[in-house]
This record gives sequence, structure tokens and C-alpha cells, in this order.
Amino acid sequence: MKWNCFTIKTKTEAEDIVISALADVGVEGVEIRDHQPLTEEDKAQMFVDIMPEGPEDDGTAYLSFYLEEDADKEEILKNVRNALEELRSFMDIGEGSIEESSTEDKDWINNWKEYFHQFYVDDILIVPSWEEVKAEDKDKMILHIDPGTAFGTGMHETTQLVIRQLKKYVKEGDQILDVGTGSGILGIVALKLGAAHVTGTDLDPCAVPAVEENKEANEIADESFDMMIGNIIDDKAVQDQAGYEKYDIVTANILSDVLVPLTPVIVHQMKKGAYYITSGILDVKESVVTGAVKAAGLQLVEVTRQGEWVSVTARKD
Repeated sequence: MKWNCFTIKTKTEAEDIVISALADVGVEGVEIRDHQPLTEEDKAQMFVDIMPEGPEDDGTAYLSFYLEEDADKEEILKNVRNALEELRSFMDIGEGSIEESSTEDKDWINNWKEYFHQFYVDDILIVPSWEEVKAEDKDKMILHIDPGTAFGTGMHETTQLVIRQLKKYVKEGDQILDVGTGSGILGIVALKLGAAHVTGTDLDPCAVPAVEENKEANEIADESFDMMIGNIIDDKAVQDQAGYEKYDIVTANILSDVLVPLTPVIVHQMKKGAYYITSGILDVKESVVTGAVKAAGLQLVEVTRQGEWVSVTARKD
């Protein structure tokens, strides 16, 4: 399907009010492009794998919205221009020009791929589906990962921290529970390291096809990696389906605000002696997570760091 794209050139400080004005005339789902540096809170909330460096902030913002080809664009644009002129009467919105272009769904799906290329996490090579493995790398441990619409490529520091912990603690035949599975990368790493079975949980239904595709790309037997959609923190049905005192390792690469309520629940899924490997923790939140781990009766094993991110590993005695 083709779409008409309309891009408004404005100022960064006017972004919010311009978006609000667009919503008032029926335009929603605005894409923002600016050069404002992300705060640590922004990064934690976005929690993305692929964060290319951009130019310095020049105060300019571009707000894009999309209309289907058969939409009444003339009427909509008239309303948008009127809304922008109203804003000009009491604030500086910058140039306020509107540029029109066209795009297709495939552009949105594929454009991000220019930022994701094969790379190593220590001795593990992670290769996207659209790149070939080099001849000199054929004997390496190789993961074929295509995140699709579920995040998790291995590029983010938090994912790498968990992968390194899995290399330390996975034993042959282990049962793994991965909370917040995403693309399935952590479960696939665990299986390649010798685990017998992975159970993954996620809130996003998009994780299911992403995991299936990555299982197939890595020749993972279908029965060795099961997925559940639901919140294991407060959904008894998900907890029951996952099972109790069953897992040798639980991984949770999520934000610290989720790890705190998750930890006292997830101990019931862990065997005695099981490891709990967490990540997604900004260094300023380290004590919050270690405190939650100790309060749940787990023994703190180690804390590892990469950049501003922290992984906390604990054990159930």
C-alpha cells in the first residue's frame, strides 16, 4: 500500500503543542525527527538495540504524518494549515512548512536494517538474516537473528550482559525461563550452549512470530522453545503454565521497575540452586534491584557492568 507523507518543519520546543494541534484536527500517529540528545530516562524507556549517533541539536524538528492515498488530503491539509496559523498567533513554531512525499509499507519495515550488521559478543557471532556468514567465521558459534517487530538483536549492552552470564552458568540439559523474550535471542543462546528447553514469556504478541522465525533460522527444534503471551507477574494462569520449582536459570532483561515486582514472584518458578540473571538496569537503579533480590530471599552472586547498564545475578539456595 502506498501512503502520502506530510512533514512539518518546526522547532523542537514547539513539538508537543504542534502534535496536540494536529490531534485536534484528526491527525494522530505523528513521527518525530529531531536532534535532541536522549536523557537517561528516555533511553531506559525506549530500551532499543539500535541507537545510531546523530548530529548536534540545531533546534529544528520534523513532524511527519501519513495518509492513505484515497484519503481526503486536501481537506485534512487545509485543517492542518489553519491549525499551524493559529499557533503562529501566540508562539514561534519556526518555518511551519509542509513537505509532501510518498512511501510504502516496506520502507518502514526495512529502512532500519542499514544500522544492523553482523557483530561479535565475545566469541559468539550474531548475523542478521540479510547478511552472509564470512568463510573465516564458519567455525564460530553463530546466531542468525532477525528482530522483526520484536526488539532484541544483541547489540544493546543489556542483552550482551545476559549473554555473558549465560555462557558462565548454562549447563547441559538445563531448563530455562526467559521473561520478556522479544526476538528470542537469549533463549536461542541458551539452547546453543547446551540447555534442553526454553520457556519464554512476553506481553507483546509480536514476539511469537519473531521467535518462530529465529528458531527456524537457527535450526532450533520446535519443541525445545515454547512461548506464552501474558504477564507472569500477576497472571496466575501464566504462572501455572510456566510451572513451579522447574527452572535451572531464569533470565529477565527488562527494566528495573519491572524487575522489582517480578522478583518475589519468579522465585517460585526456580529450582533450589537456580540462577536468576537480570539486566536492563541503569547503574543508578542497581541498589533497587539488588535490594529486591535480597528481599525475595535470593543470594546475590555477582553484579556485572557494561557502560551505564548493570546485570544482577542471584541464586536460590
